[in-house]
Amino acid sequence: MDYDIKDKALADSGRLRIEWAGQQMPVLKAIRSRFEKEQPLKGTRISACLHVTTETALLIQTLKSGGADVAICASNPLSTQDEVAASLVVNDNISVFAVKGEDDKRYYQHINAAIDRKPNITMDDGADVVSTLHDKRQDALPNVIGGTEETTTGVIRLKSMARDNVLKFPIIAVNDANTKHFFDNRYGTGQSTLDGIIRATNRLLAGSTFVVAGYGWCGRGLAMRAQGAGAKVVVTEIDPLKAIEAAMDGFDVMPMAEAARHGDIFCTVTGNKHVLRKEHFDVMKDGAIISNSGHFNVEINIGDLKKMAKSEREMRPFVQEYALPDGRRLYLLAEGRLVNLAAAEGHPSCVMDMSFANQALSAEYIVKNYKDLKKTVYSVPQEIDEKIASMKLDAMKIAIDKLTEEQRRYLASWQEGT
Repeated sequence: MDYDIKDKALADSGRLRIEWAGQQMPVLKAIRSRFEKEQPLKGTRISACLHVTTETALLIQTLKSGGADVAICASNPLSTQDEVAASLVVNDNISVFAVKGEDDKRYYQHINAAIDRKPNITMDDGADVVSTLHDKRQDALPNVIGGTEETTTGVIRLKSMARDNVLKFPIIAVNDANTKHFFDNRYGTGQSTLDGIIRATNRLLAGSTFVVAGYGWCGRGLAMRAQGAGAKVVVTEIDPLKAIEAAMDGFDVMPMAEAARHGDIFCTVTGNKHVLRKEHFDVMKDGAIISNSGHFNVEINIGDLKKMAKSEREMRPFVQEYALPDGRRLYLLAEGRLVNLAAAEGHPSCVMDMSFANQALSAEYIVKNYKDLKKTVYSVPQEIDEKIASMKLDAMKIAIDKLTEEQRRYLASWQEGT
């Protein structure tokens, strides 16, 4: 078994953390129990490029319980929990290639190590494995029957590949499942992003002006949580429909050029490049805090910040101070990477339960149906989405109504009216 982790001695600590997370993931636990009996993934090699966290460990254990040969590498250089990586190697005999703080060279070495396992199924969080397979590792493409993608950013990349007719195998967009983005993106990102910002800075949110760039599901959750903490929330958008929604949700909406003058704390969640750049840094307040919770570290133009600064220093873990010639100081969190995973622990286990249930059941779906799938991006089948929602409600001990036969007939007919 190959692996590259920080320290195997951390395994006991990681095992306890995984056990703690598992208490809040009953849907995945039920899937694992079925997988152990049915072995739907037997003989399938899976290479996952995901954030190596306690919740991810439970997904990996579930896949292995289903008969899969699994390897995992990190999907972000700062998101790995080293104790978890150690536990997967020592206690579960899983090949893990992930070290918190790894540089870009080692990061891509780890992706290639996962690809060296000649996967039949890929699991991506940002499409780095898929893009590497299509670029420098086409030698491994013949083995792949399908893949899954966890993030908005990754789905955007993969749909672009499909439009250009260059995608070589089918992908299931786990991110597009209702039981993923309605909950993981909104409630998970909202809470964990604030957690990361507060852990890194220990600043009070109440009374501050908090600028959220992007009002997708992640932005919605973040704005809601920041408002709940007492911040005055400003939203910036390029989509007129989302801008109207943000305004009607009670937030101030304005261009970033204006918001940059007022914000105390900034967080980008757009999935796009250079959302914060020189023209915005030029007008920011002294002491402004800049962060990102989008997948890649491209949303903040760090190059501009470095060129502008006369000096820089680390003030606290994950807090880099950029001193400008006019005396202002700007503070960048977590190197512009995912602040919720770099400076905190990522999404709470309860919400990841549904996201990773989608991953596990999508992998099973690929194994059963890959011969009938085209080389494009698919949504998670509705029956899987609804099954996960029902399982989560059962676990939460929440009952809901069912349609009567009369109601079913009424909804299926057109004859009845006023």
